[in-house]
Amino acid sequence: MALETPKSITAKRLPVFTIACWVLALVAFVQLMITGLALATRFEQSRVVKTVIKEVPKLIAVRIPTPSIHQAPTAPVISRPPATTPPASAPAPLPIPKINEPRSERMVREARQARVSGDMGLAIIKLEEALSVSPEDPNVHYELGLVHEQMGVFDTATAHYEKVFQMGASGAGAFYEMAAAKLRDGFDQPDALLGKLSLGRVRIFNDSTYQSGQRIILSIPVQKAPNTDIEVEEVSVSVIFFNRTSKGEILQLEDKSWVNEKWATLPFDWNGGEETLQMTYVIPQQDSQTEQLFGQRSYYGQVVSLLYKGEVFDVQAWPRDLAAKVPKQSPTNPNHPSQPEFQDSLPLDFDPSLPLLPPLPIK
Repeated sequence: MALETPKSITAKRLPVFTIACWVLALVAFVQLMITGLALATRFEQSRVVKTVIKEVPKLIAVRIPTPSIHQAPTAPVISRPPATTPPASAPAPLPIPKINEPRSERMVREARQARVSGDMGLAIIKLEEALSVSPEDPNVHYELGLVHEQMGVFDTATAHYEKVFQMGASGAGAFYEMAAAKLRDGFDQPDALLGKLSLGRVRIFNDSTYQSGQRIILSIPVQKAPNTDIEVEEVSVSVIFFNRTSKGEILQLEDKSWVNEKWATLPFDWNGGEETLQMTYVIPQQDSQTEQLFGQRSYYGQVVSLLYKGEVFDVQAWPRDLAAKVPKQSPTNPNHPSQPEFQDSLPLDFDPSLPLLPPLPIK
């Protein structure tokens, strides 16, 4: 067997090596072609225009309402307790303006007294005199508005209220808001409250233990129907006392210092549907000379009238014939269930220093 020389071995391996080189070259060429195609594709894609739709949020301005002087700002919600801040002080109420002229002040005061007692003619005379002295005073114009409103002359009342309103808060003070309320809400007719505001049973007590003369105590309930709105300042009770002399005369009381009145509870809340006025009437002892000239005086009775805005709503007289002696008042109804009740003596547990009389059992 002949031995192969290295040269012959090299000659046999030459085709294998050549084939391997061509294969590698072919692979490299294919890779170059793929890379070129990839670059060409990306270049073409980069030339295409793309439209991208994006949502852009639009800012909307929301106005935060400024808190008024009557509304405290809302505190922010935080993880720790907020620092305490002092509460906002309420606006001070407007004052009632003073009347500069003493004469006008006296006329307005007398006119108010006449209006409450129901004498509208006298009230107008007093106010016209005050108006001549103080033509721009809000007190005078507002009182004139009240008088004409109670008389039913609403056009004239409106004119005076408008005059006060035009003065503004600086000129009219508290009357500015009151006049504005009158013009805004209109006028209440007193007749609309008929049957909703009345006197309860008036109780009359003769204090037989009083040693310095004669003392009579009246308990006067004023009753209001439920869900009835009234102006408390327009409610008044008028009591006219009468005395009997030893000569048989029935005389009306003239000395107002003998009478002392006091409401049992203030302010009015109409708890239980009524408020009670306690009125104490004292006839002092007379000296022998006065008694000889005018006769001995003793309590005879009284006429109690309930008024609202100057209009008489209810009347109770004791004795009943006294109603005829007060012509401005309506006569009492003898069948009225709340006729006055007369007691010749006070209850044993009565204390004159207390505002309320103990209730009496109804027989």
